[in-house]
Amino acid sequence: MEYQHPYGPAPSAKHLWTKGIGTGLLTVAAIAGGYNYGRFRHAASYSTIVGWGAALVILIAGTIAVRHLATGLNRAFNRRGNPGAGGAVRLVVTGIGLVVLIFAALAVLGASLAHLLIGAGLAGVILGIAAQQSLANLFASIVLLLARPFSVGDHIRIRSGVIGVLDVTVLASGLTYVTVRTEDGILQVPNSILLASGIGHLHPAPPDSAPAGPAPATSAPTPTSTSDPSAPLSANESES
Repeated sequence: MEYQHPYGPAPSAKHLWTKGIGTGLLTVAAIAGGYNYGRFRHAASYSTIVGWGAALVILIAGTIAVRHLATGLNRAFNRRGNPGAGGAVRLVVTGIGLVVLIFAALAVLGASLAHLLIGAGLAGVILGIAAQQSLANLFASIVLLLARPFSVGDHIRIRSGVIGVLDVTVLASGLTYVTVRTEDGILQVPNSILLASGIGHLHPAPPDSAPAGPAPATSAPTPTSTSDPSAPLSANESES
């Protein structure tokens, strides 16, 4: 869904990109300054002030940048007629951006990046095992977004070893499911199944096309007399 500003009309796309890029550059500057002059490597008090100040700037400005850039991408995909894909991109960009901001703030405060990476790796493994199917559908939605084998409103044929062969019409595309209409009703197909399926587009036959086959038999027309009353009679007609 497109972002709605809580205090008025939604900001323009130019405003979103300008503010997102501006706050993003401020975040990068805070990371560089805090990493070089903070990190509590010295006993001086200014090091502590620089470290905490840089961490606050990273979290505040970085969050604003991630929010505006993610919303800008969401709008860009919505204009292309794929709101479900826009929501998926916004969610992924927001999640990755927030994780990077947390790592950057902890690094500025002097935390060991090696320990952070090890902890994040273990957490990622546990999360991947616990939510394997959901993550598979999420990443499948990103691949389908980039490949774009179909769009909302297309009439397609799905060949899958799981659901068989289906002729469907695409109604909506989301983070985990694609909603389609079949002859039996509405069906939600997981993105991971669609990614592993063969997909082809179906083109309906034009309404004026007729099926091939033998032409129907038609009766011979009844002959009609076209003689002119004023024309001269033939020999047989004169004898009668």
